[in-house]
Amino acid sequence: MAGLSHRQTEILNIARAFGRVMVEDLARRFEVSAQTIRKDLNDLCDQRSLTRIHGGAIIASGVENLAYEARRFVAAEEKKAIGAAAAARIPNGCSLFINIGTTTEEVASALTSHEDLLVITNNLNVAMLLYRHPRIEVVVAGGTVRRADGAVVGSTATQLIGQFKVDYAIIGASAIDEEGALLDFDYREVQVAQAIIANARNVMLVSDSTKLRRSAPVRIAHMSQIQTFVTDSPLPAGLANICHSRGIEVVVAMDKPQSDLDDNAEPAPATLRSA
Repeated sequence: MAGLSHRQTEILNIARAFGRVMVEDLARRFEVSAQTIRKDLNDLCDQRSLTRIHGGAIIASGVENLAYEARRFVAAEEKKAIGAAAAARIPNGCSLFINIGTTTEEVASALTSHEDLLVITNNLNVAMLLYRHPRIEVVVAGGTVRRADGAVVGSTATQLIGQFKVDYAIIGASAIDEEGALLDFDYREVQVAQAIIANARNVMLVSDSTKLRRSAPVRIAHMSQIQTFVTDSPLPAGLANICHSRGIEVVVAMDKPQSDLDDNAEPAPATLRSA
């Protein structure tokens, strides 16, 4: 990209490979001060190549998602905590949808000790995590497999989802805007997610706080259509108020120090729960 220094180009390449970069790690790698790295990140953010997060930056998004393997590195600890907290709210002996996403995969990983579950998924990674467990029955939606991430998308998958009415849906989103819209990048994936929401008695959104600083072009749903939101940090005031007014339970899966939270983050009144 024109106008970038060699170090900034390298920083951008690292971010593309791993999803995010952290100031302290880059300072050690390039043997420069943290202040120098922060200036580099600010310059890359000004060019809309990166988006700042606490302690670092992530690849900016708008019309194209991060590569799936790179997304695994973004907020990995947070996603694992979210997965465990979400799974703890799923009882034995129930039916559930699990859609595509690195966070929903963490929920699946945390469900392996459950018993008598029926899991319907359009996520081949989830199916591979669960099918070996004798007390979990797995149904995989048919259709076109998206090579990038193992998602099964399209009308055939949507039709199969519509044949079920399940107890819980575990869904993710690529972005959540300040008005409570849940957003994604692929309209075919969104159609499956919408069918999942429509055919579940309880919808649980699992999403880490970096999704609050991203954008995506396709609308999945609104926060008002879910019952539980499992995330890693207290929500910004506006989103917290939406959840409170709609009676959405907000579960914070990590006890982060206040310095790790955004300046505008506030706990959601009344509906906030710790994991």
